[in-house]
Amino acid sequence: MQNIKKDEHISSSPFAITCSNICTQCDKVLLTRKKLRDHLKYHLKIHSGYKPYQCSQCDKAFLNSGNLIIHMRTHTGDKAFQCNQCDKGFSQNCHLVRHMIVHTGERPFPCSQCVKTFSQRTHLVNHMRIHTGEIVEKRNKCCECDKAFLHNDDLIRHMAIHTGESPYSCGQCGKLFSRDSHLKSHIRIHTGEKHFQCSQCDKEFSCNNTLITHMRIHTGERPYKCSHCDKEFNASSTLKDHIRIHTGERPYKCSECGKAFSHGSTLKSHKMIHTGERPHQCNKCGKAFSINKDLKRLMRIHTGEKPYKCNQCDKVYAMNKDLKRHIRVHHD
Repeated sequence: MQNIKKDEHISSSPFAITCSNICTQCDKVLLTRKKLRDHLKYHLKIHSGYKPYQCSQCDKAFLNSGNLIIHMRTHTGDKAFQCNQCDKGFSQNCHLVRHMIVHTGERPFPCSQCVKTFSQRTHLVNHMRIHTGEIVEKRNKCCECDKAFLHNDDLIRHMAIHTGESPYSCGQCGKLFSRDSHLKSHIRIHTGEKHFQCSQCDKEFSCNNTLITHMRIHTGERPYKCSHCDKEFNASSTLKDHIRIHTGERPYKCSECGKAFSHGSTLKSHKMIHTGERPHQCNKCGKAFSINKDLKRLMRIHTGEKPYKCNQCDKVYAMNKDLKRHIRVHHD
């Protein structure tokens, strides 16, 4: 009689045990009735807020000892899970697994509305807002322009455009960067590391983002569309540069003369006027230039290369401006 009452009490509980040993809370199947009981106790602890494992370094507490051990690595800096492709280390195995996608190029999270795929679920969730039209308030507003950001970290990085702050310095060449990630990518130029290989051709890259952009050459994908005209681009940075043609925005300002530019690369080239620096030297005649495209023009004189061809006649030119002049005079 007592056993019957005990079973009646269990079945009336929200954490009831069924004869098939299936947890009613998460559908997990347990091998024995005892293991199911232990498993249900875990659920009860979650709902009761019971956290017996306290961190000795901060005020955080955890339900089980395993989570406390993982948390302690944030204090000790221990990174037990090492990537065998690069020198990165991680405190949790799940973080290493997520990182490995960078090397494999795997993008297991496809968008159901368009052809885009993503390496992380959070990136897909953020992308889906474009299709759903969901408005997310961006509280972190720039005081210099009208841009706003979801996260304060993104605002801090953006502010470097206005301040020109570049706190990360390369130990090899002295080049400065506004972001630590940009410095790390740059250092690979010196070390020659190229962990990211294209699956369609033999090209290798030091940065995963460069590989992703390169892959669009093979697929023909141009996911970045201009909202002002019908032009499309294979890289978001190219779209941003293009949009400034429409807006007239010139966020890159010279600290020497106050002249402003729409592209960071143009500002860097301009600064060489003040410094007198000419890093681009011809290996044929020794002539040096502050801008790389000027060196390329000179090299065509040496090689005789004429890559700009008129599609109306057979004429070819070494420079694009000469081709444009030819079309204007003879074909317009």
